[in-house]
Order: sequence, then C-alpha cells, then structure tokens
Amino acid sequence: MSDTDVVDFEAVRARFPGAAESTYMNTAARGLLMRESRAAIDVMLDARMHEGGDKPMMFEAVESARSRFAQLINAGSEEVAITKNVSEGLNAIIAAIEWRAGDNAVLCLDLEHPNNVYPWRHAARRFGVDLRVVTAVDGIMPVGEMIDAIDDNTRAVTLSSVTFAPGFRTDIAAIGQVCREHDALLLVDGVQSVGVLKTDVAADYIDAMAVSTQKGLLGLYGMGFLYCRNEWAERLTPAYLARFGVDLGDGAHEAALGGDDWRLMPGARRFDLGNYNFMAAAAVNPPLELMLDIGPDKVEARVVSLAHRLAGGLLAMGLPVCGGAPGPHLAGLVAVGEIGAGQHDGTDDPAMQSLFDYLSENNVQLTIRRGILRFSLHMFNNEEDIDRVLELAAQWMRKHNA
Repeated sequence: MSDTDVVDFEAVRARFPGAAESTYMNTAARGLLMRESRAAIDVMLDARMHEGGDKPMMFEAVESARSRFAQLINAGSEEVAITKNVSEGLNAIIAAIEWRAGDNAVLCLDLEHPNNVYPWRHAARRFGVDLRVVTAVDGIMPVGEMIDAIDDNTRAVTLSSVTFAPGFRTDIAAIGQVCREHDALLLVDGVQSVGVLKTDVAADYIDAMAVSTQKGLLGLYGMGFLYCRNEWAERLTPAYLARFGVDLGDGAHEAALGGDDWRLMPGARRFDLGNYNFMAAAAVNPPLELMLDIGPDKVEARVVSLAHRLAGGLLAMGLPVCGGAPGPHLAGLVAVGEIGAGQHDGTDDPAMQSLFDYLSENNVQLTIRRGILRFSLHMFNNEEDIDRVLELAAQWMRKHNA
C-alpha cells in the first residue's frame, strides 16, 4: 500500500468479528483475533489431527512471524528471538548481562508492570546490582531524572514505551542517545505500543525490546518476540541454552553435537529455546501482514485520532481524564480516574467503580488498572465505538448526579 492510498478501516474492522459483538476497548489486556488468524490455526490443527502435523509448515509460520515482526520494528530478522511472553524476554536479557561489581541499573518502579520490576529486584539481590529508582510525576515517565541518574557505571536502563497505566508515551530516543554515550543497554517493554504505534528501534536507539503477541499484535497468549540489537546480542551470554540457540551450521542435523568449538547463534537467535508455540505463530502472521500492508504510521494515526476523540469527549463532560487535554502524551490508551487510587486491577473510588460497572453492563469491554479505568484502542475500533462510550458515560453521569 502506497503512502497516498486511503485505508478502508471499516473493511479492516470487518475482519475482526469481535468488533461487532461488543464495544471493544481492551487491547491493552488482549486484542481481538482476525478471521484469518482463526483460519490459519484451523489449518495447522487439521494437519496435526490428521497427519501428526506438518513440521515444515509449522516452522515456516515461525520464521514468517519473525521476519514480519522484524520488518514492523525496522530490525533484521537475526535480531529477533522467539519467546513465550514479555516476561521471558525481559528476564533473558537481564540474566545475560555480565554484571560487574559497582554496576547500576536505572528504572521507574512507579510506572512499570510488576514483571519489569521483580527481575530487577532479583538482579539486585543475586548480582548486587544497584537499582537507581526515579519517581514518576503525574504518571509521566521522568525522562530527565532518568538521564541524570545515568553514569559510567550504568549497565542498563529499562522503561516502557507506553505504560500500562496510565498509558502515556515515553520519549525513548532521548534516553536511548544517552545510553549509547555511556555504553548502557536500553531495555524496553514494548507490549503497549508495538502494533499500535509505529516503532523504529534504530531511530529510538533501542538495544533490546520484549513484547508478547496477545495485545497490540492481535495474536494469542503464549508467544512473544525479543529484539536485541546485533552489537549487544554478541556481548550477551544466555542463561539458558537449547539447540536452536547453537550455530550447528548449514544443513546440520539437530542431533549433531560437534566438539568443544561450538558457537552461539549470531544475534538474538541465541535466545531461542526449544520448540515454538506454532499455533500462536500461525495466529500472529495475518495481523502482522495486515499492519505492514496498511503501514504502521497509518495504524498509529488512526488509533491516536480515535483516542483523542474519546479523551476530549470524556474531559468535556467533566470526567477526570489522566493527562488532561489530548496531546502528544496520548497513544492508543485513554485512562480515567486518579492514578494510584487502587491496586493492580481495582479501584478504591466508588464513582469509578460505578462507571466501570455501568459500561460493562452495557457491553463495553475495558479494564481497571491501578485505580483508573483503561480504554485501549486498535485499528478495528471506529468513531461509532467512541460515540457509544461517550453516550453511555453521559447517561451514567446523569444518573450518578441525580
């Protein structure tokens, strides 16, 4: 599709049956499946059921997914490993760093998902890594404070490209440039942005990034991608190793053990472990192909436009939209409520709980995270979805204020 082609997003929406069955605004938890994904899974299951499985087809699905994901983020396919989720990808990198006495890592605990917190606490306990923790301000990743915390002993900096709550963007490139100057690895949790926002790992100076396929990539649970820049991958030693992570040479059988001169696979492939989630690979190929065909920039423009429409409408009726007026901080996620007014998946605010219940009863799918209502969008959403939520929110306000 050329830059001048107009995208028929209603035709795109029609390829996601679930989009017609509810007002679906829960991509930050899990996206909807395409018809083509279900069909691809069925083909693979039929082969498994009737023939024991078509192994070449299974591996083709994995390599196609790897290649398409690499293209989506502007990387080489050798820079992409296959994992089972974000957590495994993050842990693979953290455990592969050769930590030295006096090393530190910089992060903002306030805004990270727990699975990008505990691996660092584990590294601090296990390797003596000094965690330099900065504090968020109004839900925004404190880029300036993170940069100030970086010094010549900083071995890694970690952050989310878009936080899971309240869902604001992070200025990755600004931190990435400083990380390069200090030879510190920049590790990104990209699960709330990749597939929704245009991602360019080279332009943003990202060294490693972990995602899973069930959210913005519109696939299944149980599969993830780990990007690792070649220059950094060659410096990392995996904590776990299997045959796919060993360079057996062209045409070598998997049973060929070789001698003591064996080598790790070049690039990120050294992190591949054992057989893959072939069904999930089959499922993620159609949405990856669709995103590449439309163009990541056009997907982002569509989703962000809808997010601005939703945030502006909710704000206009007096609801506490996190971040205030729509602006460059918004991605595909609109949050309503007071940040921190609750635990991971609950709210202490009776009004926000009431609004959540009302929307849910009226077939709107969303989540609560850390006290706030989270509306998360993708390319299958449309203006009618936004207007329906705004209408329901207005109805709730009239009843709530009566």
